[in-house]
Amino acid sequence: MPHVVVLYTSNLEAEANMSVLCRSLADAMLGVRDEAGKPVFPTGGVRVLAYPTAHHAVADSSGDYAFCYFHLRMARGRSAATQQAAGQALTDAARAHFAPILARRPVGLTLQVDEGPEVFDAKFGNLHPLFNKA
Repeated sequence: MPHVVVLYTSNLEAEANMSVLCRSLADAMLGVRDEAGKPVFPTGGVRVLAYPTAHHAVADSSGDYAFCYFHLRMARGRSAATQQAAGQALTDAARAHFAPILARRPVGLTLQVDEGPEVFDAKFGNLHPLFNKA
């Protein structure tokens, strides 16, 4: 379950290629290593989903302001250092992606990392086995 959900104001749609952003965030997640140098997130479990808002209001009405919210949800059991590394990797990827846009217009960016406890957690389907070959 490492999932990143990106919510963004629809006024970013034309200038922030969200498909490219999603791939960059997924690649950043796949590059995170724990203290032992092992990958933190299973390849088959990495998901990044981006949704534009149908409606939004950002700050006051004096400009065409934009906002993007990144939320990483991961299962319990990772160290605080690993959690920080995951958050920093995603922040770095988002910062790089949005740099040209930030140079042109005001955009608020927020990234939040949360972890379980889950009250129910079912994982099923046939995606994980594609990447669990030894």
